[in-house]
Amino acid sequence: MKALSLVLCCALVGIQFSCATQPRLSSSAPSTNEEQEIIRLSREKWRWMSERKADSLAALFHNDAVFVHMGATMSKSQELDVIRSGAIQYKTVEIQEASVRLIGTTAILLNRIRLVAVVGGAEVINPFVVTEVYVQQGGTRQLASLSFTRLLTPP
Repeated sequence: MKALSLVLCCALVGIQFSCATQPRLSSSAPSTNEEQEIIRLSREKWRWMSERKADSLAALFHNDAVFVHMGATMSKSQELDVIRSGAIQYKTVEIQEASVRLIGTTAILLNRIRLVAVVGGAEVINPFVVTEVYVQQGGTRQLASLSFTRLLTPP
């Protein structure tokens, strides 16, 4: 039994999503289907960002969305241009923890991540809490805000 448990633990540790590990929900309460859907949508967004799928992202991003990075605040078109041009290349996003709060038709997702990216030709590794705000628009969720807050802990 111990051997089986060890094998299962090792297998779980070794399994990784293409751009992230499975997120842990920080809430002690069981998550709802809607919360799980927001987390799934966020994971898909990270994959699209790393694959530079600007058309998929354009459909997800609200027209009035705001993107806050460490050195700039951008509009939807500016964010898409940065992704298309490769000015920021998202290599890997390790999601360490995820939580969702639902307030009416608005969803606020907090991801604690370790991000490996190429910025200005140099690879950088940063620990962040990323705040994502999703609004309900015509029956679908759209990203209204994406904000990176760098953590003071070393990568």
